[in-house]
Amino acid sequence: MPENVRPRKDQPFYHLLAENAETTYIAYVSEQNLIPDNSGDPLTHPQLDEMFMGVENGCYVTRNPSTH
Repeated sequence: MPENVRPRKDQPFYHLLAENAETTYIAYVSEQNLIPDNSGDPLTHPQLDEMFMGVENGCYVTRNPSTH
C-alpha cells in the first residue's frame, strides 16, 4: 500500500462484521476509515449471534464484554 494512503498508526483499529449486497466478511479497519451505517437496514451477518446476546434499547449487547 502506498505510504500516502496508509492509515495512521496512532489510532484505534477495529475488527468489523461487514456486509454488502453480495457477501459478509470480517474486516480490520482503522478508525479514520469508519463510516456510520445510517441505512436502517437490519444486520444479517452470520456471526452476529456468536458475539451478541441481543439488542437492548437499540444497542447490541455483547456476549463477552471486553476487559481492556
